[in-house]
Amino acid sequence: MNKVYPSAPEALRDIVHGGQTVAVGGFGLCGIPEALILALRDSGAMGLTAVSNNAGVDGWGLGLLLQTRQIRKMISSYVGENKEFERQYLAGELELEFTPQGTLAERMRAGGAGIPGFYTKTGVGTIVAEGKEHKDFGGVTYILERGIVADIALVKAWKADRAGNLIYRKTARNFNPLVATCGRVTVAEVEEIVETGTFDPDDIDTPGIYVQRVVLNAHPEKRIEQRTVRSAEG
Repeated sequence: MNKVYPSAPEALRDIVHGGQTVAVGGFGLCGIPEALILALRDSGAMGLTAVSNNAGVDGWGLGLLLQTRQIRKMISSYVGENKEFERQYLAGELELEFTPQGTLAERMRAGGAGIPGFYTKTGVGTIVAEGKEHKDFGGVTYILERGIVADIALVKAWKADRAGNLIYRKTARNFNPLVATCGRVTVAEVEEIVETGTFDPDDIDTPGIYVQRVVLNAHPEKRIEQRTVRSAEG
C-alpha cells in the first residue's frame, strides 16, 4: 500500500472542510508539520477548532491560521508568545479551552484508544474544573475529562515508509504520537520516505495503521522560537 501524496495541498484537498476539529503535533515550534499547516491555511477552511499544545508564534506555526482568522477555538495548554492569540482572546474573538499539558496529552491518547473519558485530580479547584463533573474516589475529588477525537490530525515525523509507519527524531517526537492516534484521518509530514519493509519493526514509533497519508518535506525550516547568544570571550 502506498500512502504517499505528491504535496501537502494534495494530501489535504479532499478532506479539509470548515468547522472541523484539527489536532496538530509539535511543542512550540519543535516538531510542527510546517508544510501541512501552510496547506491548511491555503485551503481557506474557516471556523476550525485547533487542538495543540500551543498556538505557534506570530507569523509561524498555527499563528499563521490565527492571522487569517481561520481558528474559531483553541484547545491548548500554553497560550504565551503569540500576541495575535492574546489579542483575539481578550477581544472575545477566539474561544479557548485551556487544558493542563498532561491532561491534554491523556485526552488525545484516550480518544485514540477509544476511551470516552477519564478522571483526574489535575485542575480541581481551578477554572479548569468549571462545568465539569466532579467525583469522589477514596475521599479525593477528581474531575471528568473527555477524550479528544479530531476530524484530521497533522503530525511531523522524521522518517516514514510508504505504508505510513513513522519514526520520530529526539524532542521533535513530543505530542506527535498522541496526535497521530486521535485523528479520524491522520496526515504525516516527514523528511525522508523509504520503501516499506526497510524499518526494523522495533524502531517504529507510530504504526501505519494510524496514518492514512504521507507527505515529503525534505527541507523544513525548523525555526527557533527564541535564540539567546553571548559574545565570544576575548
